[in-house]
Amino acid sequence: MTDYVDDVKKYAKKVDEEAVAGIVRHCGIALRSRDASMVSCSQKPELDRVRDSFLKKKLARSESDDELDKAIDSVCETMGRSNKNKSRVTFYYLLAEKYGQLDLFVKKSA
Repeated sequence: MTDYVDDVKKYAKKVDEEAVAGIVRHCGIALRSRDASMVSCSQKPELDRVRDSFLKKKLARSESDDELDKAIDSVCETMGRSNKNKSRVTFYYLLAEKYGQLDLFVKKSA
């Protein structure tokens, strides 16, 4: 978990460690595969998957595809286009943070 938090800290001013843990839970088994644990900003099908599966389904965003694609592009820029190894956890964290939805990933106390 520390590795994920440390990576998020490279790009976010304040890191909610519970939200990071929640995103890790959301990604689940996909994080076991190096390829699936990364986001490639140079592959349109990958970015479409981030938009459709994460932004539209998980975050329930209803903006146009163009608007959502701009948000994804913004995260690609933030993490550096030349950085080929963009952690999926960090990528999702930055998108959820952008939309003020990190709380979706924090376990509610009973």
